[in-house]
This record gives sequence, C-alpha cells and structure tokens, in this order.
Amino acid sequence: MAGLVFEEAVTALRSAAEPTRLRLVALLSASELNVKDISHVLGQSQPRISRHLKLLADAGLIERYREGSWVYLRLTEQGHAGALSRLLVDLIDPADPTLKRDRERADALKAERAAAAQSYFARHAAEWDDIRRRHVDEAIVEAAMRDLLAGDASGAGVRGGLGTLVDLGTGTGRTLELLADRCTRGIGIDVNPIMLANARTRLETLGLSHIQLRQGDIYNLSLVDGAANTVVMHQVLHFLTAPGGAVREAGRILAPGGRLLIVDFAAHDQDELREAFAHQRLGFTIEQLEPWLAEAGLVIEDERTLVPGQAVAGEGLTVKIWLSRRVATDTRRAGRFAPAVASTVPTTSDFETVR
Repeated sequence: MAGLVFEEAVTALRSAAEPTRLRLVALLSASELNVKDISHVLGQSQPRISRHLKLLADAGLIERYREGSWVYLRLTEQGHAGALSRLLVDLIDPADPTLKRDRERADALKAERAAAAQSYFARHAAEWDDIRRRHVDEAIVEAAMRDLLAGDASGAGVRGGLGTLVDLGTGTGRTLELLADRCTRGIGIDVNPIMLANARTRLETLGLSHIQLRQGDIYNLSLVDGAANTVVMHQVLHFLTAPGGAVREAGRILAPGGRLLIVDFAAHDQDELREAFAHQRLGFTIEQLEPWLAEAGLVIEDERTLVPGQAVAGEGLTVKIWLSRRVATDTRRAGRFAPAVASTVPTTSDFETVR
C-alpha cells in the first residue's frame, strides 16, 4: 500500500508541530475525551481547544464521533495517518512533566465520574433489576442471551456449555443465575461492595456452589490471561468512562476460541440519562465497538437487535447484543466490519458541543 502523499505528510507534521496540539495528540492516545474534558485537563478555553482539534482532524491525526449532544475525540488508529500519530506518541518522553500532569488530570476526571456512578449503584442496588427492565422486557433479553450462547464455548472443545464464565459488572448476579446451569464455574466481578452483597445473598439462597463473587477493577482484572471460556458484559459499557479498555481486558482473560457477549443499548440521543441514571455513554454502534474488539483479538460472530415494546413511556431504548469470539491468531485492527470513517470533514462547531 502506498504511503502518505507528500503534501498530506507535511500537513500532518505541521499540524502536530505546536505545543498544545502535541499535548492533545499525547492525551488522546490514552483517552477518549470530549471538548469540555480536554479544556478542563489542559486549562485552556473551549474555543481555543476546538481550533486546535480541527487542525488535527483536518490532518487525519485524530477522529471525532458524535454521541447525543457530545462529541468525543480519539487518536486515529487506522491507515498511515494512524501510524504517524502513534509514531509521534512513541517518540515523546512519557515522563515529561507537562504530559504527566495532563494524564493525571485526565485520570482524576475519570475517577470523579466513576465515583459518581458507583454512588448511584450503591443507592439503587436493591432495585437494580427493576431499573434494568425499564426498556426492553428482561425476559426477551435473557432468552436472546441464552440463545446466542448455545453450543460449545471454545474451539478447544470445552464441554459443559460455557465452561468458565466470567460476568463483568455482575451487579445483583442475575446473569450468573441465568447461566449457572450452562457453566462449569462462574465468577462474578464488580467494584461495588453493596452490589456484591446483594448478589451474594441472592446466589447463596439459590445454592449455586460453583459460582464465586469477587470485588475487582474491570480495567485491571486479577484473572490470568486465558482464564475464561465465556465473558459477559450485560448493561455495563454505558456506565464506563473508558469502555474500550474494559473490552480489551475482557479479551485478555478469554482463552482462544472463547466468547464475549456484550449486551447494551444501541446508540441514542437521550442526554438526560447522563444525569438521571449516571450513564457515561449514550449507547453504542458497531463502528464504535469493532476497533475495541479487534484490538482484543475478537471477531464478531452474531448480533441481535431488540426493540422495546411496552417500556416506560418516553424511555424505551433499543437493546443490542453482540457475540464475538477470541481467535488464536493476531487479529488486531482486522475485524469483520470496516472501521468508522467520518462522512464529513469536521468543522470547528463540531468540537464546540460540550453538553
């Protein structure tokens, strides 16, 4: 494949050859952030940040995608522009005091939002299952989950259905209860101790001795590589500030041939859910998920779309279920679906949406 056209290479290098823009390239290599977040981290005005972001986007070094009234930015990963952006990041000393401070401020912002989400979970742990079924009938979702997970969980020939099942963000443990008869061992992981207490009471009452519960960080699991045959993330990703990192960690703990089942909302524009229900992301599209799955060595095998029926008035959201499999060979950046490409060149106004 031919490399960057000379003029394109010059434009890209010129766009990055400015202190704030080089800080942006480094910052977005580790995080997906919106303009308001970036302005907070760098301590600069939103109009100024928007102008810098537009220049980087015009040069192909960063990508943007809209989610409700917010616009998220990330470093370009695909093609020669992606290779150039990564090269620039690799050449920068990560110990530089300015870049280190940027990362620390970004991490503090994420931690603050994660704490707000955990506070919400703690307040609503007892009625969590009722909250989840406010959209698509949970019986329909659960039937689709069992159907998609029918059959052998591993290309290595694991018998007993799902083999070792790990439920990330287990909440009340309902997914473990649902799939207990299909796994040889179940592990539910959640960071919130109140959620785990509810789950433990529920599962002990059912006498499910092959199910364990652990408190843990979804971005840094204590399980070894390849420990699981099946991983489930049921209505978890939209609560996370860095869903791609959680998907990569799920891929790490999957054995070759193992499967990841993601259940979440389709992309929507109900911004009010951010405040009312601590949603960090407004659902997902396959174009968002596919790069994360590809990085984790996962290939999509199947998907389902479940449209709400008699949901609470005005709150009905479509549920998507994606089933992917961990392949033995390295498939990073080579998923079944083509990566997302912006259909239009972003304008400064695209980056000024901050709600």
